[in-house]
Amino acid sequence: METTNYEITYIVRPDLNDDDKTALIDRFDKILSDNGATIVDSKDWSKRKFAYEIGGYNEGVYHITNVTASNDEALNEFDRLSKINDGILRHMIVKRDDKN
Repeated sequence: METTNYEITYIVRPDLNDDDKTALIDRFDKILSDNGATIVDSKDWSKRKFAYEIGGYNEGVYHITNVTASNDEALNEFDRLSKINDGILRHMIVKRDDKN
């Protein structure tokens, strides 16, 4: 079965302490891997100011996870759970075209 590459970018609340932020990232990486996705890498990008306020915050920590998946199950579960988790302000899943 053919796999597809995806990039997941999400914004973590800036007021989470390091342990809570690490636990949140580990939890969402596990959600992806438990549902059939393979994590290529998962890393913080940077803390950035927003153009407008999101959920009462003016800045957030951007985190990027690159995954490969053969179906949408892992992505759908990530999407569903990230919408109800108050540690994630926003998220975006993009299908990558890595053909050169």
